[in-house]
Amino acid sequence: MALTRKKLAEDLVETLNINKQVAENLVEMFFREISLLFEQGQQLSLSGFGNFNLRDKKERIGRNPRTGKAFPVTARRVVTFRAGQKLKARVEKIEKVEKYAGAEAIKSRARAVKSKYVQKGPS
Repeated sequence: MALTRKKLAEDLVETLNINKQVAENLVEMFFREISLLFEQGQQLSLSGFGNFNLRDKKERIGRNPRTGKAFPVTARRVVTFRAGQKLKARVEKIEKVEKYAGAEAIKSRARAVKSKYVQKGPS
């Protein structure tokens, strides 16, 4: 699921008990401020989340993967993101839980198959 502007506004309405139009305006103002920062060449740091930086890329030669034909890729400015330590820790924690749950599911399935097909000694 992607987090959309609409979902952000709905969450603000529920959490802060404010008017839907006010919530939508808050979300739009937030993104407008971020856009203005980037237009001015500044970075955005969200404590506990990460940093958004501007990076200038040089002109280079690219290739069409289907045809192999070379073409120039113009110089441009891009926004990059670097996750903060708290976000990295949360993502790593989720990854470990998912891996553990996946491993447990595999073990459980293996035990079920084994008990179905392997005889349990003389009866």
